[in-house]
Amino acid sequence: MTKQFEVLREAVPKAAVIGFLVNPTNPNQEIDTIDLQVAANAVGQKLVVVKAAAPNDFETAFGTLVQQGVGALLVNGDAFFTTQHKQIVAMAASRALPAIDGTREFVTLGGLMSYGTSLTDAYRQVGIYAGRILKGEKPADLPVQQSVRVELFINLKTAKTLGLTFPLSLLGRADEVFE
Repeated sequence: MTKQFEVLREAVPKAAVIGFLVNPTNPNQEIDTIDLQVAANAVGQKLVVVKAAAPNDFETAFGTLVQQGVGALLVNGDAFFTTQHKQIVAMAASRALPAIDGTREFVTLGGLMSYGTSLTDAYRQVGIYAGRILKGEKPADLPVQQSVRVELFINLKTAKTLGLTFPLSLLGRADEVFE
């Protein structure tokens, strides 16, 4: 979360207030919120946390973001939000709100950008583990591994619509740029 926050601030440096969309039913949201609040406080950034646990919660959440003068939005990683990408992207677009998520799909649907773990790399690791288990290794004997490859995707069409220009330092780090 904090790295996404840094990338969002780099892309939208004029945003005085950053919004954070969380699912209150996600057990990790409290820790993510605390971590993000610490990061925001460290740089003097105001953070507004809004919650949505069902599709009809988005209208209220986005209304609060607008009322609070939020200039950019960070969408917390959550399975429910992944199923609602179209709605989140549409609501952010209708409010001219730059948004970041952790998945490539978010950007392909029109979101501004995503920064997160490479799902391709994670799936590859799962395949390797499955192969090792099928060859007779015990799952308990396999080391715990976490995907370390992260990907940055940027949607320049959305950026243009929002009147944003990306710094070259950020564009140079992108794994893919959509136009």
